[in-house]
Amino acid sequence: MRFKWPFLLLLVSIVTVLSGCEPLLVLDPKGPQAETTADVIMLSIWTMSIIVFVVFAILIYMLVKYRASKQSNDYEPPHIEGNVIVESIIVGIPVLIIIFLSIVSVKSTYEVESVPKGYEDQEPLVIYASSSNWKWHFSYPEEDIETVNYVFIPTHRPVEFRLYSYGPITSFWVPQLAGQKYAMADMVTKINIVAEVPGEFSGRNANFSGKGFAENTFNVKAMPNAEYEEWVEEVKDTAKPLTEDRFTELLEPGHLGQLTFSNTHLDFLPPPEGEHAGHNHGTSNEKQHEQTDHSNEKDDSHSKESDHER
Repeated sequence: MRFKWPFLLLLVSIVTVLSGCEPLLVLDPKGPQAETTADVIMLSIWTMSIIVFVVFAILIYMLVKYRASKQSNDYEPPHIEGNVIVESIIVGIPVLIIIFLSIVSVKSTYEVESVPKGYEDQEPLVIYASSSNWKWHFSYPEEDIETVNYVFIPTHRPVEFRLYSYGPITSFWVPQLAGQKYAMADMVTKINIVAEVPGEFSGRNANFSGKGFAENTFNVKAMPNAEYEEWVEEVKDTAKPLTEDRFTELLEPGHLGQLTFSNTHLDFLPPPEGEHAGHNHGTSNEKQHEQTDHSNEKDDSHSKESDHER
């Protein structure tokens, strides 16, 4: 009885605290990619919960059945070399659990990396999402507009975000629409997203990237295609153009609000893909051929000098 009231107080406190909690965004999906991720998370939680429950049940059973008070004072435990059945169970079950979770993880990874089922025949909307300290720049090459720290997308249409960074490695994450994907310098990574319901969703950089990391966030607004087209036309009519000098200022470390421009920085500073990718960033194929020819000429002259010395 002396433990009754403390236990009830603890139970009431837990219920009170949990009743004020909002649902986890990652478990409140608004698109097929996020739904797959949420299903895997819940499956893992239930699997681990069953394991914990079974282990504690066996532990309690063993403690009660083989407690010292049930044995006589002169009890001597038998000497046991081993039990094949028991050893097979305690080794085999964990192996089966790992195999099961591995298959689920691999299968779900391929699902979230590809275009969702039912949207394969649609042309995706390509948006370049580049990060800098501590901002997100969204470039729409199809519409020739650019936004900072917010992005508008149409519902029921696949969106292909092409990610890269103008600073340290960051992680693009919209919990209600998709999982995380790294954005890095000198290369482009891709993530596919489909929003199946209109709404506003929060996104952020999920990878620590310095003192401004906590506020490295952005907003995603999904809307019907007609509203999206109206927004594009409004931006073209009202937004100012983005110049190279202005974009250089935006790359300086710091925080900004939401900005909109009537063109993209891709024209004067292309993304690190194709001939601009990797260590040849900004070097055209012609320049690479010139450098190769020049190096070959040097090798030929060097070999001739060596022959002359001989």
